[in-house]
Amino acid sequence: MTARRLIFMGTPAFACPTLQTLTARTEQLVAVVTQPDRPKGRGQKLMPTPVKELALQRGIPVYQPLKVRDPEFIETIRALRPDVIVVVAFGQILPKALLDIPVFGCINVHASLLPRYRGAAPLNWCLLNGETETGVTTMLMDPGLDTGPILLAHSTPIDGREDIVSLHDRMAVMGAELLAETLDGLYAGNIVPQAQDDALSCYAPLLKKADGLINWHRQARSVHDQVRALLVWPGAWSFLNGQQIKVCRTRVGDSSGPPGSVLRADRDGLEVACLTGSLIIDELQLSGKKRLDAASFLAGYTLPAGTQLTDSPVEP
Repeated sequence: MTARRLIFMGTPAFACPTLQTLTARTEQLVAVVTQPDRPKGRGQKLMPTPVKELALQRGIPVYQPLKVRDPEFIETIRALRPDVIVVVAFGQILPKALLDIPVFGCINVHASLLPRYRGAAPLNWCLLNGETETGVTTMLMDPGLDTGPILLAHSTPIDGREDIVSLHDRMAVMGAELLAETLDGLYAGNIVPQAQDDALSCYAPLLKKADGLINWHRQARSVHDQVRALLVWPGAWSFLNGQQIKVCRTRVGDSSGPPGSVLRADRDGLEVACLTGSLIIDELQLSGKKRLDAASFLAGYTLPAGTQLTDSPVEP
């Protein structure tokens, strides 16, 4: 049997384990499509996406359309005669003209248990909302935003100490494994797509800088979830004596006091009162400084009990 022709579309590091899995399978990987190179860093040098770097290492042709709706690009894909297109965190919504090209359709790997957390940041919002379970889903894409029929889904528990870094890495590997299982099932005719129940859906929009501002008039568990969900970007942050401070790693305590006030500051952590309970800060970072554990930070920063963390650089 002739090897099936496959095109992969993806952009960030999350997509790389799936691309690696595809390179080891029997399909003929005829092209990789990823977002254009973007300027990064202080020098604003154009940098390739993680998927592009991996594809070039494997000798796979790479396409980087500014807009996938461009008719010329659609004809380029049509000329490649793909049997299936696999999409993982690509970054653009695919038009129907593109979705209709492959024989087996366009298969998306999404980092949530659909229809929950449709959108661009499912892992972050799952942590932000304190979920205790998540997973990955494969679906047949339609023109909507993560609304296509579900093919397969695998779930996994979330530990209360897990942050976005570890969850991201686990889900990337789970997604790659589920995609392989999905392709095998589709080729064999063993998978029946199931329509999503829109009534059970919720949206996971792109994060904003403002999402990181800590409101201490909340439960300690909610602030802890904010810290672990936003660790990479934008970070969870507050103000200490007029300086912005990023809170990087925390635990939930049971002490009490005025919300935002420092209850203790010692080698065992920096404890701050919330509306209910307290947040024990184990790692933090002042603006422009290195990220430090609490003991190292306090060795060079005097912080008496009663000091107030605020939501603006100027105290009211």
